[in-house]
Amino acid sequence: MTDLPDYRPNVGVVLFHPDGRVWLGKRAGTPGPYNWQFPQGGVDPGEDLETAARRELGEETGATTASYLGRTDGWITYDYPADVVSAQRGRGFKGQKQAWFAFRFDGDEREFDLDAHHEPEFEAWRWGYLAEAPGLIVPFKRAAYEMVARAFAAFAATNGARA
Repeated sequence: MTDLPDYRPNVGVVLFHPDGRVWLGKRAGTPGPYNWQFPQGGVDPGEDLETAARRELGEETGATTASYLGRTDGWITYDYPADVVSAQRGRGFKGQKQAWFAFRFDGDEREFDLDAHHEPEFEAWRWGYLAEAPGLIVPFKRAAYEMVARAFAAFAATNGARA
C-alpha cells in the first residue's frame, strides 16, 4: 500500500518529571514487550499544534499542569507497516507526521487519571528514562522515538541523575 498519499497530522508529548525522568504509558490491551509509549494523538482541523498536544496529554493521562519546555523542528514521520491493521490506513493515510512537545509536569501525581476521557489509551504508567523509550515502543515507531530522544536529551535524566 505504498501508493497512499499522505501522513496523518499528529502530536506527541514527552512529559518530564522535575527530576528529568519521563512519563511512560502502557498501552491498554496491548501485549508486550513493545507496549509502552508517550501520549500522542491526532490534530483537529485548524487546531494549533501546542493546543493539540496539551489536549492529548489531558485526554490520555488526566494531567494538565505542565510547563512548555520545547518542541521538535519540523515533522517526524513514520509509515504504518503493511501487516499492522490500522483504521488510519483504511482512511487513506500511509503513516503519521508528528510534532513532538516537551513539557515539565508541575502538578501532583494524583492528577494522573487514565480514565479521564473516552476509552483509555493506557492501562498503567510509570516514570522512566528518555533513553529507554525507543526500546519500549513498537519497532515501526523506533526511529521516530530515537529522534525525539535526541531532540529532548537536554531535559532528560540519565542513570538517576540530571543530564
